[in-house]
Amino acid sequence: MTDGLYPRLADALPALATEIAEQLRAEGEPLAEVVADLPYYGPCTCTATCINLLTAPPGSSGSSMIQLERDGMDIIWLSLDPSRTTITDIEVLDGRDLGPSSQRSG
Repeated sequence: MTDGLYPRLADALPALATEIAEQLRAEGEPLAEVVADLPYYGPCTCTATCINLLTAPPGSSGSSMIQLERDGMDIIWLSLDPSRTTITDIEVLDGRDLGPSSQRSG
């Protein structure tokens, strides 16, 4: 699925990709099967405070979203493309440290 220009999310942020896929599978969500091959475009740069991680070029999201929860609290929001066939960006809400590969360069 990746075109070789960007690493896979599963390679850049393996723990996050695994957690998303496991939670989607637990909910019976077919999108669980696309997580392993999602490209990772890096953190969104729309504003200095944006916390989204892009898995598609900027502007690819539609209006659909999947909310993943832990203990009744939203921890991750997944934005979907208009056809709801892939995840376009990931918003991690629980404040976890995603390590250097998710940080902005510069």
